Amino acid sequence: MSPGNDAGSILLSAGEASGDLHGGALCRALRELGPGVRLTGMGGRHMAAAGMEVLVDPTAHAVVGTSEALGRLPGLWRAYRLLVARLRTEPPRALVCIDFAEFNMQLARRAHRAGVPVVYFIPPQIWAWRPGRARVLARVATLVLAVFPFEEPLYRAAGAPCDFVGHPLLDSVPLGLDRAEARRRLGLDPAARVVGLLPGSRREEVHRLLPVMLEATAQLGQAEPRPAFVLGLAPSVDRAAVDALIAAAPGAPAIAAVEGQTHEVMAAADVLLVASGTATLEAALLGGPMVVCYRVSRVSEAVTRSLIRIPWISLPNVIAQRRVVPEILQSELTGPRLADEAHRLLTDPVAAAAQRSAFAELRAGLGRPGVSRRAAEAVLRAARAA
Repeated sequence: MSPGNDAGSILLSAGEASGDLHGGALCRALRELGPGVRLTGMGGRHMAAAGMEVLVDPTAHAVVGTSEALGRLPGLWRAYRLLVARLRTEPPRALVCIDFAEFNMQLARRAHRAGVPVVYFIPPQIWAWRPGRARVLARVATLVLAVFPFEEPLYRAAGAPCDFVGHPLLDSVPLGLDRAEARRRLGLDPAARVVGLLPGSRREEVHRLLPVMLEATAQLGQAEPRPAFVLGLAPSVDRAAVDALIAAAPGAPAIAAVEGQTHEVMAAADVLLVASGTATLEAALLGGPMVVCYRVSRVSEAVTRSLIRIPWISLPNVIAQRRVVPEILQSELTGPRLADEAHRLLTDPVAAAAQRSAFAELRAGLGRPGVSRRAAEAVLRAARAA
């Protein structure tokens, strides 16, 4: 069945860089399937490039942690009021919420009260914390579009209409990129040992994690044969700040920092030192063995520990429901500890192969490409039914 082009106006809401990336793919699919649809809302450069009228863009100022987020509240409150006003004065045929649960759950409630259908794409991670949000979405959402296979039964058990569409990274990660091609693009020796550094996409992450990673590289750089080190810079990271941290690191070896090639770094590396987040799942899809690390403020740690319901934080472990990759967190995160775990993966082919085998199983369970198109079809069906 063709979705048609009678969807009218659709309001979308994405508040972080990853949501903007996936929202951009969704917007492109919506424009392709419904040429007459008008897209407006909150998002960033990817959604704007895909044809959405951006009313407000908070994506360049994302932070991590509870205490760190306080500075964003005034801007997010203004964005919330703007979107609520749009729901009231120019009701869309549907509201599409993309991740960003704390903000979008409130917006979904207001849309429901206004009689606007709500489709939630990349829904709240109820399997990790605050499972009661599933019952809220059962009341206010027309449809939840799950991105992990285990989410669908959880949401359905709470009474929420839910379909598993697959993870949107399947549409954005170059799944065919192999190690040889990645190294060619990066100018790396095909036979070298390669250590990749991925310190995150937010300023706070980089400043907390990169110095520890650099301490680890100083230890790893003493090994023979000497590894090559390459750092993947996220688009939102200030290169000058990263260069200053590298220059100030005592004993750190030469590190090549590359922009716009994080997927190449993931595919090329024998081991990755990576900040917990979406990058861990991207790296797993590309088969990159990794050590995951993370550190937040003590306030954020206390809040998180009081709410979290699972023993892992990295997506490969969460999806596998077991410890596939090592996680080094908070006070346990030191340069020597990080270096020891990385060295084990560099020198123990069984350990690296075990990760790659688990990643292959993970990839097979995440669905198939075409996620954005399937999500767009669901959104347009909801909009037409309004």
